Amino acid sequence: MALNRKKILKPFKNIFVLILFVFLIWMLFFDANSWLIHRELNNEIDDLESQKDYYKKEIEKDKKALKKLSTEEGLEKFAREEYYMKRDNEEIFIMEYEDSLKTKDNE
Repeated sequence: MALNRKKILKPFKNIFVLILFVFLIWMLFFDANSWLIHRELNNEIDDLESQKDYYKKEIEKDKKALKKLSTEEGLEKFAREEYYMKRDNEEIFIMEYEDSLKTKDNE
């Protein structure tokens, strides 16, 4: 047992190896630019890039919706569907199905 311990500790008797070991531990865990902080920052970068992709897709979807609304037919369709607008000589009947109604049970 004592012989095995001496073999393990032998490299640490050299001052250069000891300084290198302490330096590596310091740089990996305690320094302001440590490996742990870099890992955290890389995870944050990945999250931000995924948010960026999401917002780019949303922008494209909104551009398509704006393009549809820029035409007269698209604007009329939107007004009829969303705001239930009608022409003077029309009547609108809104049919709601039981499963689409909001109740206290399914809110």
